[in-house]
Amino acid sequence: EQKKKSQEVRPKQVNSRWSCFSNMVDILQNVMDHAVAVARKAGEVVRDAVRDDRKVMTKSSAVDLVTQTDQKVEQLIIQSVKEKFPEHRFIGEESVAAGESCILTDDPTWIIDPIDGTTNFVHT
Repeated sequence: EQKKKSQEVRPKQVNSRWSCFSNMVDILQNVMDHAVAVARKAGEVVRDAVRDDRKVMTKSSAVDLVTQTDQKVEQLIIQSVKEKFPEHRFIGEESVAAGESCILTDDPTWIIDPIDGTTNFVHT
């Protein structure tokens, strides 16, 4: 009889674990789908900027460059993700360079480098 009870309980535990795993997969897929969508929008902003004049500024030195496009893309990503996932946090290269604090928490956190290779972008 004791064996029978443990067999009855076990499938419920397995189903509960599977359900939890399945929910996590769905959540992560939703985040990934949104990341891809916002990356495509950001790519359009960068592509449009290549056609226009780019305003170039420096951060810590003459070779540490930032453009308005870097800043615009970072804000686009942050705003879009905040709307969909308000509990997520951000560490943005341009925000931190501008003096925003970099706080690590247990919340999901996006690390954002809006244009990886700004120097090359400036010289295109």
